[in-house]
Amino acid sequence: MNTELFIARRIYKGDKKNEKRVSSPAIRIAIAGIALGLAVMIAAVCIVVGFKKEVRAKVVGFGSHIQITNFDNNNSYDHQPISFSDTLSATLLDMPNIAHIEEFITKPGIIKTDEDFQGVVLKGVSENYDWDFFKKNLIEGRIIHPNDTAGGNQAIVSKTIADKLRLNVGDSFITYFVQDPVRARKFEITGIYSTHFEDYDKLYVMTDIGVLRKLSGWDDDMVSGIELLVKDYDNLDATAQTLFFEMYAYRDRLGNALYTRSIKDINPNIFNWLSLLDMNVWIIIILMLAVSGFTMISGLLIIILERTNMIGILKAIGARDFSIRKVFLYLSTFLIGQGMIWGNVIGLSVCLIQSCLHVIKLNPATYYLSAVPIDLNPFYIVLMNIGTLVVSIMMMIGPSFLVAKIAPAKSIRFE
Repeated sequence: MNTELFIARRIYKGDKKNEKRVSSPAIRIAIAGIALGLAVMIAAVCIVVGFKKEVRAKVVGFGSHIQITNFDNNNSYDHQPISFSDTLSATLLDMPNIAHIEEFITKPGIIKTDEDFQGVVLKGVSENYDWDFFKKNLIEGRIIHPNDTAGGNQAIVSKTIADKLRLNVGDSFITYFVQDPVRARKFEITGIYSTHFEDYDKLYVMTDIGVLRKLSGWDDDMVSGIELLVKDYDNLDATAQTLFFEMYAYRDRLGNALYTRSIKDINPNIFNWLSLLDMNVWIIIILMLAVSGFTMISGLLIIILERTNMIGILKAIGARDFSIRKVFLYLSTFLIGQGMIWGNVIGLSVCLIQSCLHVIKLNPATYYLSAVPIDLNPFYIVLMNIGTLVVSIMMMIGPSFLVAKIAPAKSIRFE
């Protein structure tokens, strides 16, 4: 029988006759500190992970995980063409981490209406384009159907562009392309999307790749670039690096060397900003652990002072300091566990409410999202619980040495 555990349970649960148990206000505050600290940590991690995933998904939705373009390209949207062949497609799909490939053409233009104008980038896509992202963010109408000649030049625009130019689904607009000679094309709006990502919403118009290919006078196999989606985002950097060297050595039928960049390389400012959020989470976790730990230290010291008489009696009957310390460490574990249960209940409840009801709103112009995002990752939640339990118990070891300072002769008479 574990005597120390038995004594700790009796102190924690109390005696049914006199109900003498751990219940002082200081102990309740210590439990509340653990609960509040864990709840804040759970909320902070779920919010930051959710925020990073949502913003990353928007950036990837417009530009994929990896882009392959002409090595001679500048930073404009009017790319030099490359040749996209079945051989190149098969080579890319043979890569272990590549899930999907699609070709595209981008071309800057100016939309002109009777009352206003707007500079945009038209992105032409083919029938193998992955529309999941735009379907998720489509608020009106439908996506385009590339190669559908019966429907004319189809396009989907953002709500930002549609509101500024006073356009609706079914309306037509004329886009002028600055080239020699200047050309114009009429497009019909089949859908309107909104991602709340202003930097891209005010820029991109999605259309058929064939329209832009004819405008540029390119052959049927010529494109601005190739977009690739990976299976495992954690291996994105390694995949992009491997592709960089393979594509640099590759030459298409036009003699072009191919330039490979990951979405992190294309948008370094956004991903560097997202990386800084990790530091904020670590600061919050460290502060919450410190606050929770010190409140539990105060609670344990109060318990030891309240149980001075018991400590003296245990020493008098031959109990060693180590055994008595174990009693109070067991007791601390019970109190920490109680606080953690409440912390999980509070933290997960807040996260579930926000995830389902979107109670806390955000300004999309600043945060790219309309509400605080939540990602309930079981791995992170379990890890935080284990970390909180281990750190809190380790912080209890120091105060438990106070037991050795208590003399039996004085403590038995202690009131």
